[in-house]
Amino acid sequence: MTPKSLPREPFSDWRSGSTVRRLLQAIAAEVGAINRPLRIMEVCGTHTMTLHRSGLKPLLKEAGVVMVSGPGCPVCITPDFYHEAIIDLVTSRDNLLVTTFGDMTRVPTRKGALQTTVPAPGSEIKIVYSPEEALQLARENRGREVIFFGAGFETTIPAIAYTVKKAAQEQLQNFSLLAALWLIPPALEAILQSGDVAIDGFIYPGHVSVIIGQEAYRFVAENYRIPGAIAGFEPADVLLGIFSVARQVKENRPTVANEYRRVVSAEGNPRALALMAEMLEPFEAEWRGLGRIKNSGLKLRPQWQDYDAVARFQMTFQPATRRSSGCRCGQVLKGLVEPTDCPLFGRACDPEHPRGPCMVSYEGACLIEYKYSSGAKKK
Repeated sequence: MTPKSLPREPFSDWRSGSTVRRLLQAIAAEVGAINRPLRIMEVCGTHTMTLHRSGLKPLLKEAGVVMVSGPGCPVCITPDFYHEAIIDLVTSRDNLLVTTFGDMTRVPTRKGALQTTVPAPGSEIKIVYSPEEALQLARENRGREVIFFGAGFETTIPAIAYTVKKAAQEQLQNFSLLAALWLIPPALEAILQSGDVAIDGFIYPGHVSVIIGQEAYRFVAENYRIPGAIAGFEPADVLLGIFSVARQVKENRPTVANEYRRVVSAEGNPRALALMAEMLEPFEAEWRGLGRIKNSGLKLRPQWQDYDAVARFQMTFQPATRRSSGCRCGQVLKGLVEPTDCPLFGRACDPEHPRGPCMVSYEGACLIEYKYSSGAKKK
């Protein structure tokens, strides 16, 4: 799908202005032949970051392509009731060490955020940078219960699952996982089935695709006749994916193009997939903005329940909890609105005072829009 005149080496060409300009011209030519604008959803929050940081979004609009952000932020799509449940636990039980990633501690809920929660005596909330760091804390604190509150897509799920397996192998009885683990393909199907968003094509996430491979998206092209392309994260990577989608639309031949072949294979990572299948099983999960989606979440299989924090501490969730905060993060995640369409954006909601997770996570569309576009000017 790559225009023949575009160099693939050296790597610096992926960021060069001349390469970007030629790709934009090639995209404009394809869209011009279609004779209508295209709406393409970038699923991954890192792609959203690339589009804004590189100034590509307005240039693509000039070329006839409107980019729509999707649900590719695990922190953003994790429902509030996961956070509220762990807040209830750490404020009511002594001698707990709750570990999680930094942006998970800042998500605002009806019960506050983990960052501002006052734990029970002897309990603590600690930011970690990997699940292995949480496991090491369990090794060093054998007299305390260590919980890893892990949120992620297929990119990080294997590492989280492996941490549980290591804990079992080492007979670490004080380690458990609160799993907020989500699968991208079922979410894409839910978006398509809803019919709420008009989409001409997808830019599929590069990191997730390293694990699940190219074939995982085949159903989108075959069942829904929607083009798509896997892309990397340099500016030219993303533009190559968009060019591929535009070419597919023009030729009316939807497929799954792999424009990240230097990293992604058709079958993905067999060892990582085998580990996920061994330790985790799918269930109907709740996504912020998308609702309940069949087989879209992963939980530990019964044989690993000794390491499931929900079972160990008899945690309860309250999915019916609703807040009328005015935040439109859920609609942003579904591609229904832009961050700037939210009345709170840049006014009552900013990175220092977030009203929703889309303004918290580094992969959140609202934070990215605020940081790289017009958000800060609203203050």
